[in-house]
Amino acid sequence: MSKPTVGFIGLGIMGKPMSGHLLKAGYPLVVHDRNRSPVKELVTEGAQEAHSCKEVAEHSDVIISMVPDSPDVEAVALGPDGLIEGLREGQIYIDMSTIAPGVAITVAEDLGKKGVRCLDAPVSGGEVGAINATLSIMVGGDEAVFNEVMPIFETLGQTITLCGPNGAGQTVKACNQIQVALNFVGMAEALVLGAKAGVDPAIIVKVLSGGYAQTRVMDVRGPRVIRGDFQPGFKSKFHYKDLNIIMKTSNDYNVPLPATAVAHELFNAMIAAGRGDLDHSGIITILEDLAGVQARTQE
Repeated sequence: MSKPTVGFIGLGIMGKPMSGHLLKAGYPLVVHDRNRSPVKELVTEGAQEAHSCKEVAEHSDVIISMVPDSPDVEAVALGPDGLIEGLREGQIYIDMSTIAPGVAITVAEDLGKKGVRCLDAPVSGGEVGAINATLSIMVGGDEAVFNEVMPIFETLGQTITLCGPNGAGQTVKACNQIQVALNFVGMAEALVLGAKAGVDPAIIVKVLSGGYAQTRVMDVRGPRVIRGDFQPGFKSKFHYKDLNIIMKTSNDYNVPLPATAVAHELFNAMIAAGRGDLDHSGIITILEDLAGVQARTQE
């Protein structure tokens, strides 16, 4: 049985390696991005170029988008020259961006009127997970559609979970981003306190990594943080965007998130300081500024 043609919209830090995995797995691929460079590169590897989201829809069976924010998904799916203008009944649209749950539901409802089946499938794992095809994928939508595209998900990630109906994937991703943000803030506060008290940050990371305080955040980013390496796997400005979504969602459901609110303001300070392009582990630099200490061994 031949594989469905996959259309991929958004070839940034995550989308480009994800597209590459699909090509290598033998999926006919149609790609579109406003940035021509990754499009050209994927075309040389065998992909077909589309010049609009509408054109992607016209030449694909399954469409995937990986774009920055809710307005971008709305433009891709529902805007002028968007998917809605080229879609046909029976197609599948998978949005793998991180957006507001309410927007995911609206897009699914609007495209559903054209007979298009939709899944929201945000991911966790950052650039490394995208490159290594080890992403965690959180999916909202119909179980039959989920099962139908499972081979595509398995090409992109390892932990793939149906979380509930449309919007549920985005809700679980919001929960994920709460935990990750607080882990980064907790690690930063621990390192800054220890450094101010005169303890080598490398010792702190070593000890905390061997006990109950151990997290994947510390395992992956701790050694880089103490070297002052904030080359982004996931940029702070994008985590701030996610925290904006979380705070709006918490307001929609009347759920107080006091610790998340503090993390939100710390990431806001990252943006104000012009550090939005640093990795989200760079939140430590804000705590260092506040404490008047550098919790790193070198720049």
